Amino acid sequence: MSEQKGEIRIYVACLAAYNNGQLHGRWIDACQEEAAIRDDIKAMLKASPIPNAEEFAIHGYEGFEGASVEEYSSIHNVVALAQFISDNGALGGKLLGYYGNLDDAENAFNDHYYGELKSVAEFAQELTEQTTEIPSSLEFYIDYDRMARDLEINDILSIETGFEEVHIFWQH
Repeated sequence: MSEQKGEIRIYVACLAAYNNGQLHGRWIDACQEEAAIRDDIKAMLKASPIPNAEEFAIHGYEGFEGASVEEYSSIHNVVALAQFISDNGALGGKLLGYYGNLDDAENAFNDHYYGELKSVAEFAQELTEQTTEIPSSLEFYIDYDRMARDLEINDILSIETGFEEVHIFWQH
């Protein structure tokens, strides 16, 4: 599995400044504890050109591997997403994109992850050889590419994260 490259961070903007035509905000490391992020937001708001600024919004994010962070996402959710992406890299981002929520993506990783292989056909071959005694006279007639296609239709989710880097998840 590939490691996370670069920072996972959010750009938090002061809404009082924004509503007055000024850009004021700060990039904040999203892999910190919630309390540390809240402290960084408070410091950004305190430094605002608008006195007594209180409201903020997330106006940008980087390093989330394609996972979406909404403008008013809770800090709790941002930290959870950042931790999942930090732990699982591009594969985590693609799982989040497929399932649409963190709970289902975590469940897939914890309960349905088979592993990484070069291709789905290699998975089909490995599965067949582990579960079936194939007579040597028939082994060259088996079409693992077609078996792989059928597995993808009915039984597995495959996620490609690079050249000959396919991750297999059972669908049931």
